[in-house]
Amino acid sequence: MSARAAPTPWTATVLSLFPEVLRPALDYSLAGRALKAGIWMLETVDIRAFARDKHASVDDSPFGGGPGMVMRADVLGAAIDASHPPGVPGARVLLTPRGRPLDQAAVRRLAREPRVTLVCGRYEGVDQRLVEACGLEEISLGDFVLSGGEPAAIALIDACVRLLPGVVGDPAALEEESFEHGLLEYPQYAKPAEWRGRAVPAVLLSGDHARIRAWRRREVERATRERRGDLWTRHVARQIGANEELE
Repeated sequence: MSARAAPTPWTATVLSLFPEVLRPALDYSLAGRALKAGIWMLETVDIRAFARDKHASVDDSPFGGGPGMVMRADVLGAAIDASHPPGVPGARVLLTPRGRPLDQAAVRRLAREPRVTLVCGRYEGVDQRLVEACGLEEISLGDFVLSGGEPAAIALIDACVRLLPGVVGDPAALEEESFEHGLLEYPQYAKPAEWRGRAVPAVLLSGDHARIRAWRRREVERATRERRGDLWTRHVARQIGANEELE
């Protein structure tokens, strides 16, 4: 009987003009330990290696005029096809302020893919034909503009790696994190029991696990309602929908 082949690690391939910044940021903590353990793989690709002229040009002025420069579809397209050929399973993502905001649901979905190829945008953006021809999913880290997609790629990879089997010591810890159920996490406390005149809530010292769960649930709802009205509105809508299905 032949030996069963080891499963292929989850792979993140990052296309960037500055690929050297990726590994140092991901070499530490959980992501770094998981990388060394072979739970996931990091590949970096220098986009300039696919330039078509002696100046290694990757951008050009936009058709129709306007400020700044646009990353060329022919250069980026060659880099993507060489790194993640058409037909190979996995997600292809462009990190751009124009994209859909990254959330925990998207992180869970991407962590289930066998591989994720991340294209780090620069300048004024990339040629729209590239997005369409290469089937790129556009994702944004938030409603702000970065100088490039590299910080967003690091954040996305770190979020995905935490969900891979064997990375977090106690998988149950993932179930109570912020956003895992569409709500923010409850506040945390540790020793000392009193610090600078502030005491740990008495219920957490009571040993009554039912009361503790109820307190934490109230805190989850309070924090979400006060800080993230958008999440709270969606939560209430889900609750109403669930109740209507039961009627």
